[in-house]
Amino acid sequence: MLLLDIKNLTIELETPDGLIRAVDRVSLSLKEGETRGLVGESGSGKSLIAKAIVGVLNRRWRIHADRFSWLGQDLLRLSSEQRRKIIGRDIAMIYQEPSRSLDPTAAIADQLEEAIPSELLEGSWWQRPFLRRKRAIALLHKVGIRDHKAILQSYPFQLSEGLCQKVMIAMAIAKNPKLLIADEPTTALESTTQAQLFRLLASFNQLRGMSVLLISHELESVARYTQNLSVLYCGQLVESGETSNILSQPFHPYTDALVKSVPEFQPELAPKAPLYALPGSIPTLQHLPIGCRLGPRCPNARKECVKTPLQERLQNHFYSCHFPLQYKAEK
Repeated sequence: MLLLDIKNLTIELETPDGLIRAVDRVSLSLKEGETRGLVGESGSGKSLIAKAIVGVLNRRWRIHADRFSWLGQDLLRLSSEQRRKIIGRDIAMIYQEPSRSLDPTAAIADQLEEAIPSELLEGSWWQRPFLRRKRAIALLHKVGIRDHKAILQSYPFQLSEGLCQKVMIAMAIAKNPKLLIADEPTTALESTTQAQLFRLLASFNQLRGMSVLLISHELESVARYTQNLSVLYCGQLVESGETSNILSQPFHPYTDALVKSVPEFQPELAPKAPLYALPGSIPTLQHLPIGCRLGPRCPNARKECVKTPLQERLQNHFYSCHFPLQYKAEK
């Protein structure tokens, strides 16, 4: 079953100089039980898309889409109250900086128990406090925290970033969401803690059938734990499809550059040899190129690239490029 279906999503920012198109006609879909990765450099619009899905962008942002549906309901056509009810019930999100997302004035026990919906508690009203605490302890155990007494009595500033992130995950899964959005969940964490969190998210997908949208700039980690992959560059969706197909045969020059920049995907690379990198850097929102936004950095750019490429499809592999890398072989 198709949970999330977004077509031609455009997100624009109102500025004194006019509208800036931060996200340009991006399409994204998620099936029930699917894990999808959303990768790209910092500033490519990944977090904007996630915040647009859960409806937390402020009024300065304008959102347009040909289709923006959740389980067949167009979220953009619903009232804010109806949309909050659906998102609050079915979608949960983990933000980048967990310690800043938690209330510094409240103990972890109060925050975690508040995240547990009353309808999931079976028992009389006078049993609710006991049942909430019991469920809060169970949630901490599920995310790998054994010393629940110390954690429940602590405040966010007393915990490490890794523990705060696990608490955020426990709060996110407290309502048994159909979709869990993890926005850069391992930022500033140690490598061992990163691996634990990725395995934890994978276990929710495998054991609970929970769909996961994993957002990160680390292609290596995302590729290991996702079935499908979408690649963003500067607000444009450049390629999407099955993760294994994209890694083995990327069609877009930017995706190819991402794959070549990861040593794990380059087994034939000589020791101490320099990794492949595109020239230049991602442009700012105020100076976005016309047409294909990779054009000024692309080694295959031609005059046709001043026009925005249409999305092409080869079986379940989508790409947006006038001159894809497999152009001669596939056309």
